[in-house]
Amino acid sequence: MAEAAVKTSMFAWEGVDRQGKKVKGEMTGQNDALIKAQLRRQGVNPLKVKKKSAPMFGSGGGTITTKDITVFSRQLATMMSSGVPLVQSFEIVGRGHENKAMQELIMSIKGDVEAGGALNEALGKHPKYFNELFVNLVTAGEQAGILEDILHKLATYMEKTEALKSKIKGAMFYPLAVVVVAFIITCILMIFVIPQFQDLFSGFGADLPALTMVVINMSKWFQANWYFLIGGIIGTVMFLIQAHSRSVKFAHFVDRLLLKIPVLGDILNKSAIARFARTLSTMFAAGTPLVEAMTSVAGACGNIVYYEAVMKMRDEVSTGTQVQAAMRDTNIFPNMVIQMVAIGEESGALDQMLGKVADWYEQEVDDAVDSLTSLLEPIIMAVLGVLIGGLVIAMYLPIFKMGQVV
Repeated sequence: MAEAAVKTSMFAWEGVDRQGKKVKGEMTGQNDALIKAQLRRQGVNPLKVKKKSAPMFGSGGGTITTKDITVFSRQLATMMSSGVPLVQSFEIVGRGHENKAMQELIMSIKGDVEAGGALNEALGKHPKYFNELFVNLVTAGEQAGILEDILHKLATYMEKTEALKSKIKGAMFYPLAVVVVAFIITCILMIFVIPQFQDLFSGFGADLPALTMVVINMSKWFQANWYFLIGGIIGTVMFLIQAHSRSVKFAHFVDRLLLKIPVLGDILNKSAIARFARTLSTMFAAGTPLVEAMTSVAGACGNIVYYEAVMKMRDEVSTGTQVQAAMRDTNIFPNMVIQMVAIGEESGALDQMLGKVADWYEQEVDDAVDSLTSLLEPIIMAVLGVLIGGLVIAMYLPIFKMGQVV
């Protein structure tokens, strides 16, 4: 029968060290009596020990970003490579962090490790910041005695994946931002500006041009239904987001559809392959068993089509099938990637080959995003010119024909 997990809490303490200096800190333990005993063993005479409430990281001192976790991993690896003990490394990194929320998180982990817990268990208590991939790699590093190398690999992995995500978000944000701004400007013109022209035209005493009448009728509809339009757009976006997160079938449909969109689909495909290769390379190099690594790799791909493909690969690999054969069976990986993996398997350098694949496709994504931006700029300018210019021309046509009325 498994032993029940011991409940621990975070305690803040103050005391006096052997030199008579006042010191204070935080420590995790079962109760204040055990905290005091542990402090005495460390040469500290405890004066005050108080239990802290459960920490809410980010509630009062900033938020924790992926960049914070990346920098923390790099700093911790550097400290350990320099021979600084793990607990002391936490102390130095945590106290020196500018982000209060990140400082609290690091000190909480330090307290768990200081109380005798394993680092992977301490990190596993904070799944919001340290995902399954991170915890699994740290576990492998602790077991193999190469924790500092694993932390360096994790930092490099997160830097590259975040750079890739940033590129993809940038490619999508630019046209979306322009569309939103154009929509807002159009609404302002329809609701506030065009009605002023309509009042002006009402005294002309002549029929207005067809284009002007179309715009005026559109303006009237906007004035009467603008809240339905905006509410409908917001409601539709929220519905699609919720449906994508809750319905596997809908998510599969959307993700598969996105992969087929010209230009954008090519970028998303290359991005998913780059993430697959980078994640599997990092985990395999860390000594994680291939089948075990596949689950984390599937989640890192960022697309449910690739997730299902990698999970299918995992099932085949677990029965003894080679990785390159399992990849070929999915029918979504390019032949070049399969051949690189095959060479890696035969030469015993699978992690290195996957790293080269990741480098190649990350560069491909960079080039594709730059090409997409260059392609979209003239298209967006033309669309905006036609939209805004058309509204302006429609409003000034009656003024141009005013001489005929007079």
